[in-house]
Amino acid sequence: MVARNCKHICGESSPGVGEAGRTGEWRTELPLIDPEKCIPAKREKPACFICWLYCPDALISKTIPVQINLEYCKGCGICAQVCPAQAITMVNEEEFCSEQDSLSALGKQKDA
Repeated sequence: MVARNCKHICGESSPGVGEAGRTGEWRTELPLIDPEKCIPAKREKPACFICWLYCPDALISKTIPVQINLEYCKGCGICAQVCPAQAITMVNEEEFCSEQDSLSALGKQKDA
C-alpha cells in the first residue's frame, strides 16, 4: 500500500525485482496481442487501455503499441478476459514456442 500526499491509501502493484518476480518454467499460457484489433494500435492514439488497468502485476505498458512484459507475466488471462476488442488471445506457451522455433529454423535454412 502507498500513502499519497492527499492522505489516501492506494493499492499499487509492480513487477518484482530480480529473479524472484520472473515467471520461470511454470506458466502454461501466454497472452498475444493482435495489433489489428487493439484499439490504441488501430487508432494510433491513447484509448481503451483496459488491459493495462486490470493487469494484477502491472506488466502491460500504456504505450502504442501496447506491450506485455512476458518475462514476468504469470499467464492469468485477465487481460484477455477484459479486452473489449478481443485483441488479446491466450495461447499455449509450449506449442507457441515450438512453433516459433520451427519458423526460426526455417528462416535460417532459407538464409543458408
